[in-house]
Amino acid sequence: MHSFGYRANALLTFAITILALMCAMASLSDNFNTPTPSAQVQVLNINWFQKQPNGNDEVSMTLNISADLQSLFTWNTKQVFVFLAAEYETPKHSLNQISLWDGIIPSKEHAKFWIHTSNKYRFIDQGSNLRGKEYNLTMHWHVMPKTGKMSADKIVMSGYRLPAEYR
Repeated sequence: MHSFGYRANALLTFAITILALMCAMASLSDNFNTPTPSAQVQVLNINWFQKQPNGNDEVSMTLNISADLQSLFTWNTKQVFVFLAAEYETPKHSLNQISLWDGIIPSKEHAKFWIHTSNKYRFIDQGSNLRGKEYNLTMHWHVMPKTGKMSADKIVMSGYRLPAEYR
């Protein structure tokens, strides 16, 4: 006859093996989801565009941000972190990214949204490189699953330009 300790060990090992198998299957099932998120950003107004005393350019803008990220959610999604970044080139750097807004989407019910806001974070370039500069607004997201690996993607929206003169 087997002892209590031996039986408990066998039962615990079996339960952990089944749990690990279920987590692996949950993680693999996310590979079958093909999300089709959409986003649109409208720059309503450049509130101010100025040169700071230290020589850096600073921009404040009013934005309409609308997105439908519901397709990112599966039964394995815990939450989605989303942020909007301004991306542009300068002579020194081929890619400059500045986060303008961010948020955490806790559920599928909150994944379709429309926000009227000014940039949450300061849009500052270290130098005088922003006058008349073309830039892209990029919606980035990171899907945080309950189990498995995180995934990230983005939508790039081009065709934006800053004023040629300070306001």
